[in-house]
Amino acid sequence: MEGELASPVSLLQFTDSLFPIGGQAHSFGLEYYVEKGLVVDANGVQEILISHLRGRSGPCDAVAVVIAGRLAKNNELEGCLSLDWEMDAQNHVKESRDASHQMGHQTARVASALTNDPLINSYLDAVESSNTPGNHSVAFGLCGGVIGWGPEQMASAFLFSTASQIVGAATRLVPVGQMDAQKILWAVGPLISELSAGVGSRTQEDIWSFSPGLEIAGMRHADLEQRLFRS
Repeated sequence: MEGELASPVSLLQFTDSLFPIGGQAHSFGLEYYVEKGLVVDANGVQEILISHLRGRSGPCDAVAVVIAGRLAKNNELEGCLSLDWEMDAQNHVKESRDASHQMGHQTARVASALTNDPLINSYLDAVESSNTPGNHSVAFGLCGGVIGWGPEQMASAFLFSTASQIVGAATRLVPVGQMDAQKILWAVGPLISELSAGVGSRTQEDIWSFSPGLEIAGMRHADLEQRLFRS
């Protein structure tokens, strides 16, 4: 990729709603809370989103994104595969794992078609041969390392994309209009910046996740009689 705008423009493309990873099919446990009457308005959606960002996406997924990017810059495929399996172990909910695998596979698949980069192609081959699970955070970070996104840049973009997917699900589940949706995303902006700050120096030992309420909701989501979302 050439030119100063290559990295920021490509990052926008990879996090745009038109990028075909299937994120719109997942609510990340929100549907269970809505179905059980535990989330009924925009305030409830924002609380769930903050919990997800603080307990899962920020300390776990965003850190993995940056580590994968660092490994990819050094052409360390084996390190990315090892991180991929660790991320699987960090995700205790089958629906969430499946969602991450689906979005990661699609991310690698599209990135391979766009860049034809040898490292991305090798990672995609490993995913499609079941030699690695293909978690979204790892695939996204690996692509970012190859393309040249900065660590805080791609961490914040990944977190905002996750937030946007959850809020997008909320607009189909809760009486939340487009203006309320934008207010929620605006409100969590400082938190996303906080979670992304200094992430470039973190290692695999810094990865952690603690969101028991969301995990239980994700497990119980599979038993709902009627479901709009896959997770």
